[in-house]
Amino acid sequence: MKNFINEFREFAVKGNAVDMAVGVIVGGAFGKIVTSIVNDIIMPPIGWLIGGVNFSDLKVTLPAVSFGAETLPPATINYGNFIQTIINFVIIALCVFLLVKGLNTLMRKKAEEKPAQPAPPAPSAEERLLTEIRDLLKDRQA
Repeated sequence: MKNFINEFREFAVKGNAVDMAVGVIVGGAFGKIVTSIVNDIIMPPIGWLIGGVNFSDLKVTLPAVSFGAETLPPATINYGNFIQTIINFVIIALCVFLLVKGLNTLMRKKAEEKPAQPAPPAPSAEERLLTEIRDLLKDRQA
């Protein structure tokens, strides 16, 4: 599992253009599906576990500001939506990683199927005899 996580981390920070292109294409294609998975399947149980909190409702409300006759309405920082967006990104990146990992495995298998080069021929009797003579001369010198 540790190797898998390290491989995923290496993939996520690698700046390879092909990996980036695949990420954009697959991310765009699966974006709505992943958003639905996060919003409808993953986040409700997490919210339930932490006390019925709906992540999309999590926000910080800043106070209203008055400038003499004009009053600006209170602003909100919607960090719950940000958390959901991060989870969407992680799921999309994991899907792309698994896709590229599968493609790399298929490419390796395809490369292994290529016929192996024949083994070099066995040394001839003359070569074996010369090798023995060389070894005997080395032993005498030592």
